[in-house]
Amino acid sequence: MWRVGVVVVMLFLSVLPLLAQSDAQLPAPLNDLLALGQAGGQTPAQAPIVTRSEPALAATPLVPCASGSRPQPGIDGRVPAGSATNGLSCNTTMLSHQGTSGGFKVLRYVDEAGHVCAFYDTALLFPINALKLSGTSLGVAVLDMSDPTHPVQTDTLTTLPMLSPHESLTVNVKRGLIAAVLGNPATAPGLVSIYDAHRDCRRPVLQSTKLVARFGHESGFSPDGRTFYAAGTAVQAITAIDVTDPKNPHAIWQGNVMSHGLSLSDDGNRAYIADTRGDMLILDTSEIQARKSNPQAREISRLTWSSASIPQNALPFTEHGHPYILEFDEYNAGVRAGNPDAVGAARIIDIADEKAPHVVANLRLQVNQPAEHHAAGGDPGAFSPVQGYAAHYCNLSTRVDPKVVACSFITSGLRLFDISDLTAPKEIGYFVAPTKPRAENGFMASDFAMSMPAFDVARHDVWYSDGASGFYVVHVDDSVWPTDVAAAPRACTSRRRFRVKVHVPRGATVRSVHATVAGKRAQVVRRGRAVYVVVELRGRSRGAARMVVRVALRGRRRVLTVRHLYHPCVVRTRATRG
Repeated sequence: MWRVGVVVVMLFLSVLPLLAQSDAQLPAPLNDLLALGQAGGQTPAQAPIVTRSEPALAATPLVPCASGSRPQPGIDGRVPAGSATNGLSCNTTMLSHQGTSGGFKVLRYVDEAGHVCAFYDTALLFPINALKLSGTSLGVAVLDMSDPTHPVQTDTLTTLPMLSPHESLTVNVKRGLIAAVLGNPATAPGLVSIYDAHRDCRRPVLQSTKLVARFGHESGFSPDGRTFYAAGTAVQAITAIDVTDPKNPHAIWQGNVMSHGLSLSDDGNRAYIADTRGDMLILDTSEIQARKSNPQAREISRLTWSSASIPQNALPFTEHGHPYILEFDEYNAGVRAGNPDAVGAARIIDIADEKAPHVVANLRLQVNQPAEHHAAGGDPGAFSPVQGYAAHYCNLSTRVDPKVVACSFITSGLRLFDISDLTAPKEIGYFVAPTKPRAENGFMASDFAMSMPAFDVARHDVWYSDGASGFYVVHVDDSVWPTDVAAAPRACTSRRRFRVKVHVPRGATVRSVHATVAGKRAQVVRRGRAVYVVVELRGRSRGAARMVVRVALRGRRRVLTVRHLYHPCVVRTRATRG
């Protein structure tokens, strides 16, 4: 813990010259930095935290390991002392290794010239690597991945936020912007760096480093690349930053909302927030996205679950047009003064009704189960409150019809899951890097896999980093990689686009209308008292598209809700109203 205190002091001192700038150069909330993120921000009315029925908390079944694997010696996920000296593997092969230390994010990006690059932060806790207690890298490593069997480091990003981004490093694929906010295990002053990698990702170009957020730790990026969100995590502080001009970023919204990681919907109108206190929040960010003057955010719903520990992040995706969230917790509930053998792990949440999300499946290892977790408490790294047999970061192979989830399960290494059947996932393989006693893992011979993995889907490769040993490219055996049904020939493609009239009670006046089709915001047309919703099915070929319309009536508390289910390739509907 003394190292954490030293780092916090060092980072705070390092930004004092920036804090000494004139008020005109700083966002107003930064003038009261010690107000724990509350100064000048909006505090949305909190939605109630709800628990709904969920699947039994069982371990995800593991498929058999093929010949050539180096399987774990006992129950799934457990790595007893000495068992991984030379590494463990199941249905995976290590293609390459680079570096000597790793952090919290591994990112993949292809620039406009076709160069393939990896970006990864090299420090779990700055400045351990700077003091050369372990590792030799500083900042964010940039790798040329034209040959994934031989990564070549071409650059290192070393502005202060890149030296200590904590969990905030991110890349916007549309614009090629790399961003991070200064962070540490608690929080740090919100210094943000932005690089542009769209022309040549091997040599990103610094655009700006400015104190534009209140605090930093984690982050999110709207898919259009115009808004970077910095989250303070240890305090109620989210800053939405306009990066339309990356050389002149500026804060456009300050929210007094507790947020660990957050992800944005495709249209930027929703933020899916992992609240460190043990729940997931769906936040309406449409006014921020629309750049309204004095934008206001609105809490839509909050969901918790029986095994909640510390929610880490929440990633949106769709399956056959139906919207879901992949949520994952870090550590175990003992960190929040709960049961030390209640491991959060990961789960899939149905958000078709964003006011009533619910868990449909869990992703867990056998060692995450309470009895097995307790029995393994003496293993290397298992007794550490910030290590152990728990999840930390997961990622999806794609955000549309994903088939594979890759997770860093800390001491259990890299774990891979087939989610072709969302309600019945299965573990298809794992890779535990050769253990190395380093400062990052307390000089214990154990893995310290904390990073969000990245995918090279075409090659069936996964990239991730281990805190104590660096960056890895791992190939998943073709025999267990699920078939991409979405790539198969489709029976039909819809050409339907039509309007649906919403019947409003006679004499009522419409105050507002919100409509979605297949989880995406739909166009609403109002002509006098008449309300129409544009249903866009063109290009859809499988599954069903649900339309949900909510009409708020002026002077009345009642909200009219209309639901229709459309099948793109047949003229067939099922409707309900409530």
